[in-house]
Amino acid sequence: MNFPEGLPIGSGWIPAPSTAPVHFPYDGSVVAQAPIGTVDLARQALENALSVRAEVGRLPSHVRRRALQGALSALAAQRDAFVDLLVLETGKPLVDCRVEVERTLLTLETSAEEVARLHGETVPLDLLPSGDGLQGFWIRKPIGVVVGITGFNYPLLLASHKLAPALAAGCPVIIKPAPQTPLATLWLVHLVREALVAAGAPPAAVQLVTGGPEVGATLTTDRRIGAVSFTGSATVGHQIARDAAPTKVLLELGSNSALVVAADANLPAAADAVVRGGYYASGQACISIQRVIVLESVRKDFEAALNERIQKVVVGDPRSPDTQISKLIDERATARVQDWLLQASRAGAGVATAGSQVDGVLGPVMLIDVPDGQPAWDEEIFGPVIAIRSVPDLATAFATVNASRYGLHASVFTSSLETAFAAIDQLDVGGVVVNEVPGFRSDVMPYGGVKDSGTGREGPRFAIEELTTTRMAIIRPKPLPPKP
Repeated sequence: MNFPEGLPIGSGWIPAPSTAPVHFPYDGSVVAQAPIGTVDLARQALENALSVRAEVGRLPSHVRRRALQGALSALAAQRDAFVDLLVLETGKPLVDCRVEVERTLLTLETSAEEVARLHGETVPLDLLPSGDGLQGFWIRKPIGVVVGITGFNYPLLLASHKLAPALAAGCPVIIKPAPQTPLATLWLVHLVREALVAAGAPPAAVQLVTGGPEVGATLTTDRRIGAVSFTGSATVGHQIARDAAPTKVLLELGSNSALVVAADANLPAAADAVVRGGYYASGQACISIQRVIVLESVRKDFEAALNERIQKVVVGDPRSPDTQISKLIDERATARVQDWLLQASRAGAGVATAGSQVDGVLGPVMLIDVPDGQPAWDEEIFGPVIAIRSVPDLATAFATVNASRYGLHASVFTSSLETAFAAIDQLDVGGVVVNEVPGFRSDVMPYGGVKDSGTGREGPRFAIEELTTTRMAIIRPKPLPPKP
């Protein structure tokens, strides 16, 4: 880590009144001391952001693009150090942290490219006689100050999903990272602020404040901001939306993502996908596979293929390149997952793979026939757990996917284009992925959910649209002659 002490507020770094240790989830060792923000510091960040709102909104396209390109180059030069830091503060396996850094680089790159595509269009106004002689067009204007609140599981990537589109749109942004994982985000913000200065823009265009719920409430309920972008749980997200109203709120919330295995599916490929998509990031991803819905005619063969692959999942130290599952973010998260597993078992669910602990790490779990009403099926478990259920036909499979309060991503494995297009048409989710994991997320596609999985869309192009407003313009170049 190579950034100043304190918090990046205004044009400099302000000392925080206190610090707290960031722990390596795998062994509990202290990674570093992180600054803890306060309500007063949050207010200072708001005032600074508001003071540069007009200046940032008027920045030329070449300045905004150059700042994002500079941040991209700086992060790329330190990619290995960022990977190592992410492993330590999140406890995610090394392979997942490498993916996180590469996706962050892509987000910065595509956001810089989208600056050149931020435009409006002309509109014909003479569809009625009253519009004769009028000229009309619309443009996009920055929505104002953006507050971005991120989750602990992908701190660097989630921060980039907030700040890069905001800067591309001409909006000052304040980032509030999760208390457990602020370090990589602090470093990223430092690099972005240096790039802003080098491009001729004010560093206060990007600020960061840490702290608890009171800090978040101070930032999100100020009526002078333009938008809130939140990634986290549905409960917290809905509360933020209620408290922030009428401010625009973009919510990327949880899910219990489903994968459907059709009778004509390539079963080995589907089994590979369930392992890859169910256990990456130790299951701590909003679009990791949780529910596996299999046609009865292929259930036995599919479960055999899946169980064989689960036995080969590597559990242990996240610093090892071979590790696929490591410790969850903290003991409370592990205890909650274990409690939900116990509830499911008592309700009659089978446990095909028990997820025994190795050096304190909860291994992969495969549940069978979890009843409705159990949190291991109905809610987002956020751990290395998949639950399998068989159904008689595709219609029932799709209905089972939709019988959830969530709707982020879903997958279907099939060799039939008819089934693929039926899934795209009928599944009530934000994204349908055919013959791949639901967690296959392209950062150049519109990403977001329906129902309790959120509102709004991420991905640079679409997030930039969310963080701008349209301004209509109508001009009558030549006044109408006076009536006789």
